[in-house]
Amino acid sequence: MANILVHHKVEDYGKWKPVFDRHESFRAENGSKGGRVFRSSNDPNEIFILFEWDSVENAQKFVQSDNLKEVMREAGVVGMPAIYFVDEVI
Repeated sequence: MANILVHHKVEDYGKWKPVFDRHESFRAENGSKGGRVFRSSNDPNEIFILFEWDSVENAQKFVQSDNLKEVMREAGVVGMPAIYFVDEVI
């Protein structure tokens, strides 16, 4: 299991969220086990997403995919996202 933390800004959360939701099936086909979306308390267009993935390899392929880049443009992601591969500490 792999965990990915993504942080990015969007032009408009109301525009971004439906595009993100429509992309769920593509994420699942590529190993996503789901995720949780958070917004900054100070800026509703600052997004954090914590994903679970079946493997680090599949997660890396996904974040480098042309499909993801296209969907992020469509959704109004501003700039480059920060993407971290993280391990849960118990």
